[in-house]
Amino acid sequence: MTRTLIIIPTFNERESLPLQVDGVLEARPEVDILVVDDSSPDGTGEWADARAAQDARVSVLHRPGKQGLGAAYLAGFAWGLERGYDVLVEMDADGSHRAQDLAAVLEAPGTWDLAIGSRWVPGGAVENWPAHRRLLSTGANRYVRAMLGIPVRDSTAGFRAYRASALRSFELTGVESQGYCFQIDMAWRVVRAGGSVVEVPITFVERERGTSKMSGAIIREALVKVTIWGMKERATQVRRAFRGR
Repeated sequence: MTRTLIIIPTFNERESLPLQVDGVLEARPEVDILVVDDSSPDGTGEWADARAAQDARVSVLHRPGKQGLGAAYLAGFAWGLERGYDVLVEMDADGSHRAQDLAAVLEAPGTWDLAIGSRWVPGGAVENWPAHRRLLSTGANRYVRAMLGIPVRDSTAGFRAYRASALRSFELTGVESQGYCFQIDMAWRVVRAGGSVVEVPITFVERERGTSKMSGAIIREALVKVTIWGMKERATQVRRAFRGR
């Protein structure tokens, strides 16, 4: 039987986390949930501890202060791999990743190492986004495909499932990216390690509770790093071409 861990990072998600935990466990009662809380001052961690005391499917990993989304997921991956989970899933706490779409991600067709809940494949959608957010996301993903050459239409998506074997195929401690860039970085690493990626359509819903953690710094990090990675990749391809002659 496949053991699945849903990793939910939190920082000040006291209003939304209970709804997401209930939704996930109602949709897939067989999964376990790990809440990775960065010492939220609003009591998110305390609520998670209380829920974990009542439900063995819920665990909590407390971290000392806000350290970023990428670091939270890496801590969650390490926790899950140590405990022998077969599939590790990223989900937001704010409800933007709908629990009813979890089955589509976990049951993605074919053989895959990374299954992405995608907004930008046929059937995918976003709700409550202004036009500039759509343009930013679609433009960023086109840029990633052009620079890195990975066949993924929504490499910035944060709703995704990894096979444990895929996460073990490269060095997780070398991942330092955050936000959008973390998701791009991880997808690219899976592809470079020879893993297969599949995208399934989901509906992304803009949060109704709490405050978005997206910032200009996160967007700039993604732009700069993707550009550098892409230039290095092109330089490597040129060197190989000359050696081939």
